[in-house]
Amino acid sequence: MASSRSTLTLWRVAVFCLALTPLLYWSYQVALNAAGPEPGRYLLLNIGQGTLWMLFATLSLTPLSKLTRWKGFALIRRQLGLWTLAYAVAHLLCYALFILGLDLSRLGSEIVRRPYIIVGMLALLGLVALGVTSNRASMRKLGKRWKTLHKVVYLVLALGLLHFFWVVRADLGEWSLYAAIGAGLMLLRLPPVSRQLPRLRQQIKREHRQPG
Repeated sequence: MASSRSTLTLWRVAVFCLALTPLLYWSYQVALNAAGPEPGRYLLLNIGQGTLWMLFATLSLTPLSKLTRWKGFALIRRQLGLWTLAYAVAHLLCYALFILGLDLSRLGSEIVRRPYIIVGMLALLGLVALGVTSNRASMRKLGKRWKTLHKVVYLVLALGLLHFFWVVRADLGEWSLYAAIGAGLMLLRLPPVSRQLPRLRQQIKREHRQPG
């Protein structure tokens, strides 16, 4: 029991360090004046893309857990989900600080010029709802409705990809990669596909047991 707790603690510490590293690296680049002529925009864009990667990582945990039957993936799902929310909040703060200059009176005109801001805010609200209810007390209180609520994550993914599409629509090469990853993760959650993951695990085990 003590050994499994130590392993879990190390696993969570590793996830914490891995999630924090990009933020530290981007901040370090800004401190070195190596982030280009617009360091604020550099942080805004990188943290925004980082939010999508954190969401991808979170959504990959359930298929990985089914494929490997390793409990460690399920145990860090909440942690990664909260990191996704933290990245999204940091993205919003960068926008407020570096684009608006903390002048909220400019927000109305910004929304007219850049309606993708509304899409991003809706995605953030979805993440807030997921983050606030990602605890045992909420699970007990909401009962079966908890799983229904947490399907909002699929809407958050769609909104996040739409937000990113609107930002980079002049060059869709990179966006296509993000969209393909998102579509692949959604495909793995479809019941006909999801049910095949344990069978795939058993097939891989049988192949490994066969003599070379």
